[in-house]
Formats: sequence, C-alpha cells, structure tokens
Amino acid sequence: MRWWWREMAGLVLPVACGGCGRPGAALCRECGRALCGGGGRRVRPVPEPAGLPVVCAAAPYADAVRAVLLGHKERGALGLARPLGVALAGAVRASVAASGGSRGLPLLLVPVPSARRVVRARGHDAGRRIALAAAAELRRTGTAARALPVLRQRRPVADQTGLGARERLANLAGALEVAPAGGRLLEGGRPVLVDDLMTTGASLVEAARALGAGCLPRIGGLVRVSAAVVAAPPVSFEIIRN
Repeated sequence: MRWWWREMAGLVLPVACGGCGRPGAALCRECGRALCGGGGRRVRPVPEPAGLPVVCAAAPYADAVRAVLLGHKERGALGLARPLGVALAGAVRASVAASGGSRGLPLLLVPVPSARRVVRARGHDAGRRIALAAAAELRRTGTAARALPVLRQRRPVADQTGLGARERLANLAGALEVAPAGGRLLEGGRPVLVDDLMTTGASLVEAARALGAGCLPRIGGLVRVSAAVVAAPPVSFEIIRN
C-alpha cells in the first residue's frame, strides 16, 4: 500500500520539481528540457561488452536528470513516471531508427526486470512503470506500442553496487529468461529492451541474450533487438560525437 500513500500525499503536500527542487511543479521547464530535449542519441559504455544491442539514451545521467531518476525510483515520486516515459519514448524512436526501423510492426517495449527484493523494498516497479508510460506516449503520438514485461529472473543475483564491468557481466550471466508464453506474445512486433539507466551495459547484454533464447521474432529474416534507456553516463555520449 506504500504507493497509495505516496499518491495521496502528492495531493496535499507542496509540489517541488524533481530535478532542481524549486516549488511549483513536479518537473520545471528547464529540468524537463534536460530530460526530454535530446530526443534520443546512440550511446556505448566504456568498455563496450560483447552482445550489446544498439542502445539509445534520452539524456546524460547527471544533475537534474539524475535527481529525477532517483526521485522516481528510490524516493517514490510516482508523478515523475510520465515525463520519464516521454523521455524514454524519444530514445525508443531513435533506437528503432538506428537499428533498421520497425518495418510497420508495433513496438513491444520489454523492460529489464529488477530483482523481486528490490521491487519490494521500493514499494513499486520503477522500470515497468516507466515502460508503460513510454508506450502510452508512443501511442499518443501515433506509434503502435505496448509494454510487454516478458522477462523474469530465473536465479538470484548479487547486489551490483561496487561491481566492475566484468564482474557485472559474470553476476548476470544466465540470470534472465522469457516467461512461459512470452515468445508467443513477442510474435508480430518489434521488440525494444527498455530500462531507466545504462551504466556498464551488462543488464542489457543479458536481457538481449534471454530474448534471443526465448524465440525472439525475426524481422526480414534477421533477429533484431535494440534497446533504449532514459539516461547513460555522459562519457557514453562523448564517444559517439568523436
């Protein structure tokens, strides 16, 4: 019931911007531009792990964007899900365009799942909430889309905090699987992995592997999967510019 209390509290407590803390709106105009103004650009972690699909991000993970993501995920500012979804939708469009287009197929946003203990501790599933908001934004702007949470954890994983890139890859290897009937649900659509944040890319590598093992649909005879995130480290964007 924690989410219910947060929603009710939002009706009676003063509203402050989730990015800069200024009173007046859940997200001020300046912070909204920082989050959504980029539209989505190609990013790569350093080092780039093998098996990483094409990834586009809406904004660098810094300053107001970092505050908004943490406010939604860790502090339960659920009203930020909509602008985060708008930002993610822009990254989804960029990712699909960068990896060959959708060929007229509806977009299926597949969120990278969080560990159950993490979801319980937070009181809500942040990744799924943002994926739903992104799918709604895509539909609102004329693109057929829906969120499809078909991935699930098949074994426990250690806390990623403090782990390096290679350690994260090892920690997550084989940790995800497609839920029963998930492969059938993916038929006839263009899958796009979605997450709030990419750091080393290990989660997206494992998610892409799990989708491939779960009878990923084919587009033009080729297995196609791309990924989109709200934010990535600034250095990821700098590599693409050079």
